[in-house]
Amino acid sequence: MNWGKLYNMQQELDNYIADNHELEGKDLYHERHLAFLVELGELANETRCFKFWSKKEPSEREVILAEYVDGIHFLLSIGLEKGYRYEGVEAAGTENDLTKQFNHVFIVAAIFNQHSTEEGYVQLFKEFIHLGKLLGFNEEDIYNAYLEKNEINYERQDQGY
Repeated sequence: MNWGKLYNMQQELDNYIADNHELEGKDLYHERHLAFLVELGELANETRCFKFWSKKEPSEREVILAEYVDGIHFLLSIGLEKGYRYEGVEAAGTENDLTKQFNHVFIVAAIFNQHSTEEGYVQLFKEFIHLGKLLGFNEEDIYNAYLEKNEINYERQDQGY
């Protein structure tokens, strides 16, 4: 995976959004962190992995992948704002159960929010990548879905989203 290219693309999108919304120079870390958590929750909702009370099937793979790359967008933005980079270090992962991994990503995100170190950022990214693997996504899936969603994000900005 060419993470450098994704960081560059995300920087361009973040700059475009900042220009459109007069946000130049503003610290948006807390907004981005909350947005990541919201996207993580939306992703869990689409998988339905925690809904023991329901027999309804998960959303289609493409819907789940689109939600997943929304999280990638915000992780990249957070890294850019903090000056941190994920370089594709092998994500060993903590859990092999989807619900437990979602919970673990939330915990790691909360810890990172309290102590925003580069090590914590890399750990959060690794855990999120592991979540993607548990969802059945490989690097090519993530990369292609990111490119597609990045284009959609520009279109949304142009339409006053």
